[in-house]
Amino acid sequence: MQSNEAQDLAGIKKKLKELLVEDLSLEDIKPEEIGDNEILFGEGLGLDSLDAVEIVVILQRKFGLEVKDLENRKDVFYSIDSLAKYIYENKKKDA
Repeated sequence: MQSNEAQDLAGIKKKLKELLVEDLSLEDIKPEEIGDNEILFGEGLGLDSLDAVEIVVILQRKFGLEVKDLENRKDVFYSIDSLAKYIYENKKKDA
């Protein structure tokens, strides 16, 4: 059971990195160069509030998540790892 979760999370992280590079037009970086625990905003990857809105759209369109109340959830947007865990946990509830 644990290995399925790890595989699912790895797949989500890979997809997230690809979507961020593509949808946010991160031209100087490749998906595989983004660390799982790299800070996404500010001094980390350098994303801003407009990028946060795009990430919400990605969560809705690509992962089918209804995103509510995430303005106060900076922990979810901290890193690829935290986003992937949020997607995994919330998709599981809907499944």
